[in-house]
Amino acid sequence: MNKGRFLYKTRMVSVSVLASSLFVLPILAHSAETQEMPPANQSPASPQVQKISPYHANRVSKHAKEYYQSIWGVDNMLVHMTASGNLIRFSYHVNDPVRAKSLGDEHATPYLLGLRSRAMLHVPVMENIGQLRQAVKPEAGKDYWMVFSNKGNLVKVGDRVNVIIGSFHAEGLMVE
Repeated sequence: MNKGRFLYKTRMVSVSVLASSLFVLPILAHSAETQEMPPANQSPASPQVQKISPYHANRVSKHAKEYYQSIWGVDNMLVHMTASGNLIRFSYHVNDPVRAKSLGDEHATPYLLGLRSRAMLHVPVMENIGQLRQAVKPEAGKDYWMVFSNKGNLVKVGDRVNVIIGSFHAEGLMVE
């Protein structure tokens, strides 16, 4: 009798261990995949490892869109990293040119503040061209842009930034 109970308990323990491993192994494999994967062009032994985030970028909220449209006359504000990473482009769409006048003011100095790195980026000035921004009287229905220098790659894709142009402040924009 004791031997029968012992075999029964042993079988039950082994079945429960096997069943739990069926649930744990896929979870461990999934977490290892999401943490670090080398890019296709690199060998697994190379020192640089690309991290894959399970989180998605948040866009500007509906309330923030309504605020920027009603107060500043702009919407569709986007911050993009250029291909080289040395420049960051801020673009916006003008709905109300009277309210958006301060964004195109050539006397207002635009800045881009990286919230993670605390870097304050400025619009570069070229010798023959001038500032790399559109400083013109805004027109309704048109898109405008300006480019910020990102020497040293201080602001990266996925970072949150604030754009400051005179009294205009756009806060928490995500670099795409």
